[in-house]
Amino acid sequence: MTTAATDAATDPRAGRRCNSALNSLHSTHYFSPDLGRELGALGVTDPRAVNFAVRAAALGPVGAGAVTAAFYNYKHDLVARHVPAVWETVTPGQALAARTRAVDATLRRLLGEEVLASAEMAEAAGLALRAAEACSRSARPLYAAHADLPVPEAPHLALWHAATLLREHRGDGHLAALLTAGLDGLEALVTHTATGKGISPKWIFTTRGWTQEEWDTATDRLRERGLVDGAGELTGEGSALRAEVERQTDRLDAAPYAHLGPEGVARLTELATGFVRTALGAGAFPPDLLGKG
Repeated sequence: MTTAATDAATDPRAGRRCNSALNSLHSTHYFSPDLGRELGALGVTDPRAVNFAVRAAALGPVGAGAVTAAFYNYKHDLVARHVPAVWETVTPGQALAARTRAVDATLRRLLGEEVLASAEMAEAAGLALRAAEACSRSARPLYAAHADLPVPEAPHLALWHAATLLREHRGDGHLAALLTAGLDGLEALVTHTATGKGISPKWIFTTRGWTQEEWDTATDRLRERGLVDGAGELTGEGSALRAEVERQTDRLDAAPYAHLGPEGVARLTELATGFVRTALGAGAFPPDLLGKG
């Protein structure tokens, strides 16, 4: 098995690009009506409760503290409003099964039956699962919990499962990088949105539970540190800090892509990007999801 130390030929930015494409494919179900329908049939109707239930289910019937810690950038008050109460309505096992049904329906609708049955889908699933072989459970609670779940047999679900493993593996490491940078959950959101690549404040307030006043207070803290300017834009120092966070995240997430190798990473990125483009064309995400507005 190759490692990050022995396979320097794998550009860490290539791994980042690959993960980005896979994460986009993974994330389609969060914005899918299929997810709300499946959880609604079980009695979970609030979209935020749905989110907490399906993503935290792999951890078991945990309390609000564990979810806030693992999710990092959600306001604890919002989490506590739904967790652990959601487990009185649906068990983690039921939530996971509903999530799989929703993912199946979502990918069938967005990609089409021909794509799901294609050789390219099976190839992508194999490559992503191979990359995930090199993920580490240490200090990665969301990855480790999902790694204990069985791999689905259908190629499109196997790809989605592997994308989830790789997404949560990178995400857990990203939180360590944010902590090292001294960015709390809301500050991480403010600085990410300021890059133009994060989700818009509208969606942050809706899904993460923060208010405009709290957003403004966090922006003031960042301004005092010299990370954003009077307009809320990243300063040179702020841009450098965000770049360092990404470099540290790349370093902590290098093993899967070194294990897969440069050719495998390039091919998986190509395949996943093609699937995402098809999903985008089918309206997978809200048009106002990203940006500073």
